[in-house]
Amino acid sequence: MKKIVISTGGGDAPGLNAVIYAVVHACYKRGWEVYGSRSGYMGLLDVDELVRLGLDDVEDIYSTGGTIIGSTNKGDPFAMPVENLAGEMTVVDVSDKILHNFRRMRFDCHIAVGGDGSLEIARKFAEKGMPVIGVPKTIDNDLEATDRTFGFDTAVSTATEALDKLHSTAKSHDRVMVVEVMGRDSGWIALYSGISGGADVILIPEIPFDMEKVCEKIMDNALHEKHYAIIVVAEGAVAAGGKVISKGMGEVGRSELLLGGVGEWVASEIRARTGKDTRSLVLGHLQRGGSPTTFDRLLAMRFGAAAVRLIEEKKFGHMVALISPNMSAVPLEDAVKSRKKVDLNNDKVFTAREIGICLGD
Repeated sequence: MKKIVISTGGGDAPGLNAVIYAVVHACYKRGWEVYGSRSGYMGLLDVDELVRLGLDDVEDIYSTGGTIIGSTNKGDPFAMPVENLAGEMTVVDVSDKILHNFRRMRFDCHIAVGGDGSLEIARKFAEKGMPVIGVPKTIDNDLEATDRTFGFDTAVSTATEALDKLHSTAKSHDRVMVVEVMGRDSGWIALYSGISGGADVILIPEIPFDMEKVCEKIMDNALHEKHYAIIVVAEGAVAAGGKVISKGMGEVGRSELLLGGVGEWVASEIRARTGKDTRSLVLGHLQRGGSPTTFDRLLAMRFGAAAVRLIEEKKFGHMVALISPNMSAVPLEDAVKSRKKVDLNNDKVFTAREIGICLGD
């Protein structure tokens, strides 16, 4: 009998529970045991945080958002923030303790579900000798090695629904509504939801934008008796010649910027340049919540089942990837070496331009 441990790390995404559901069912079909590591690697750092997962524990969870074993983006075992006796935060490497506990508990494989950060941690553990299988998860859809990540479709659906509702209030008050969406430094959520939600302007990180072009589009609307506008801004979008707008740096042990604020900046510029009544809205973590769409639910289950098949094949050190139409295995080092950006020769970019959406250039 094999013993499998599964963890969900990084920001949560709709579909995590569907992965857990599929892993547990596929393992129990083979007579294997499954344990969940709470809050990322905390279950392997403190074995009291490990939980046995049976079929009864995962009944019906495939349709719910979140993750029953919890997640965290503050738990990098190779750079764990710890408060010392003086009350100061320091960074320590606890990876050896986690590997020791993994072996002491006699686990045969660790299924690591996460985005590029979590999968990079998994890659490091694979180098230290831990049998690891990665499952790609991010609403940003920015992992290069897979055609799609689960969570993205639900996030886009949430953003599109918000845009649909904003049209009526913007039209009623002749307002410009600026909506900031997630995506880090990739514009997939903004592009998909902006086109589907009838935006007038979509600003993505891949195209540095010119505020004059944005304002021209808004004033052109007025010439055609449309006195309102919907602007979708990816959180990592940047003006030509400008800097990325952020809330500062992340917590101790992480060097990434905390993105956010570009939507309000764009709104203030439009207000100043056009005199239009302009409001901004940040969708934020709303995009991470809720029940996964049918597409994300099915994709997550496919990932989970495929991960168990890779364990059976002993293809450790790999990530499950959707390379349409099939599930494939790609080395973890290939999965995390670069982020997937919007290709400006993408048909969706062409579509946006053809139907009159301004991309800020």
